[in-house]
Amino acid sequence: MIEIRNIKLPVEAGINELEKQITKRLRLKAVPRYEILKRSIDARKKPDIFYIFQVGVYLDNDTLESRIVKKIKNNDIMLTDRAAYELPCFSNVINVDHNNYGKESESYPDDHHNNSMLHHPVVVGAGPAGLFCAFILAKCGYAPIIVERGSRVEERVKKVDDFWKGGKLDTECNVQFGEGGAGTFSDGKLNTQVKDKLGRIRFVLEEFVKHGADREILYDNKPHIGSDVLINVVSGMRKEIEELGGTFLFDTRVTDFEFENIKPGNSMDSDNSYLSNRANDDECLTGNLISNRYKKITRICLTRGGEDTWVETNHVVLAIGHSARDTFAKLYDKDVSMVSKDFAMGVRIEHPESLIRKAMYGDGPGAKKLPTPPYKLTYQTKAGRGVYSFCMCPGGYVVNASSEEGCTAVNGMSYSGRNGENSNSALIVTVRREDYGSELPLAGIELQRKLERAVYEQGNGKVVVQRYEDFKEGRPTEAIGSIMPQTKGEYICGNVAACLPDYIRDSIVEAMPSFDKDIEGFAGYDVIMSGVESRTSSPVRILRGKDYQSENIMGLYPCGEGAGYAGGIMSAAMDGMKVAEAIVKGYMPKQ
Repeated sequence: MIEIRNIKLPVEAGINELEKQITKRLRLKAVPRYEILKRSIDARKKPDIFYIFQVGVYLDNDTLESRIVKKIKNNDIMLTDRAAYELPCFSNVINVDHNNYGKESESYPDDHHNNSMLHHPVVVGAGPAGLFCAFILAKCGYAPIIVERGSRVEERVKKVDDFWKGGKLDTECNVQFGEGGAGTFSDGKLNTQVKDKLGRIRFVLEEFVKHGADREILYDNKPHIGSDVLINVVSGMRKEIEELGGTFLFDTRVTDFEFENIKPGNSMDSDNSYLSNRANDDECLTGNLISNRYKKITRICLTRGGEDTWVETNHVVLAIGHSARDTFAKLYDKDVSMVSKDFAMGVRIEHPESLIRKAMYGDGPGAKKLPTPPYKLTYQTKAGRGVYSFCMCPGGYVVNASSEEGCTAVNGMSYSGRNGENSNSALIVTVRREDYGSELPLAGIELQRKLERAVYEQGNGKVVVQRYEDFKEGRPTEAIGSIMPQTKGEYICGNVAACLPDYIRDSIVEAMPSFDKDIEGFAGYDVIMSGVESRTSSPVRILRGKDYQSENIMGLYPCGEGAGYAGGIMSAAMDGMKVAEAIVKGYMPKQ
């Protein structure tokens, strides 16, 4: 493939202009077969705004491509090859050994390289990490069981909408819990900072497109799907997993785990080059700590409708999400290795979309043709705390994202059109482990609850909103100003600042003048603050080794954002794939 970079075109230009540039730069007479690899916006010299394209061109053969590139001698034109993701299996006949299902293994786990798995692998959670883990397992023939405490996405949407209209909170199915995970009610942002040499990112994006997302996510610099489209994408993936042999258990919660002692030194093989090669790009590994493992998973308890069922399994993937607080508590009681970690909390901030658009694009004629703009802001306080925008939702809504009785949390959401009156973002401050007041692994969760309860008590379950002028002065807001809140769920005026620790409130106030220099009007008097933004990421990390298993429990695979190894849809999906690869690795023939 010939890659052409830095094709700069006015935003008003059409596809014909792009094709003219391709043929001109390669000195071809006809338009070749090509694909857009990347498209970004250059708005550095407003009001003149441009699209910057990166394209891949495919000619008849490699020799012709090489000859053209050598002849042109342009640093923006080069030969390149894109890695295509390869499933981690050697055969299409790898299956769960249903004949032996439920029987004890005489040699678990060292001698199971016969391509047969004793029990179905169980994936706990149907968010991005769980879905893509199950997807890879199903494609390799391992018939996973996916356990999701919330409902399937079609039913989940109705329950969440009822809650937003003033109905009772369903603590098992809400913005945090249910098929698709917390990302379903966000913006479907697909940005990631994770490095990828094996084609996982492209694989995830292509699967999203295959199940209904716009093809633009394959090349947009800041791709997103939109919560309305995500519903169909998630249900489409579920149906394909089912067609491949997977089973979904919705409205079913994992309430207990049973472990069995193992002999010291007994472990999954860790010398297989396949896994070690693929693990090199994982920046979240804690080290291969197999020597610490003294137990293995044997059964889990599933609770549905008040009835308990114990299921035997040797592989449990914990893709539980960052809000599964009861599951974290159960794992802690079972002595699963975990630690607290830093995360961030703060507020949601709303501005008119028109204000953000003018700041990002100016007011030239090209600005109106561009998509609703995002922004990214960062600041470091004099005390050394980071303050930054997060999960920015252009043309979106602030949503009541609560999942526990007596607690109120907010998040942001955009539809695919991003055509709401306001744009919002989390404005959050680094929270350190020393802020928790305890060394216990679950101390960060208790701090979250403390803030959420304070907001709940003030707003009686409604989203509490406050004008920035009042937030800065520490006084309650009595009436909305020129900016109307755009929320999903009822709201009430109040004092969000009073619900936050001083170091969060003061850090935000210190950062706002700096943000106002970047975006004029960002610190306006009537700008809306909503609280509390507490579910940015997990305050817990369940420790795992290079083989992706728990530090001390064999067969238990901490996975995704909740376990502390991801931070968004893309990184969670990729982590789910890595865990599936690690499981499949154990059943590959020894070389």
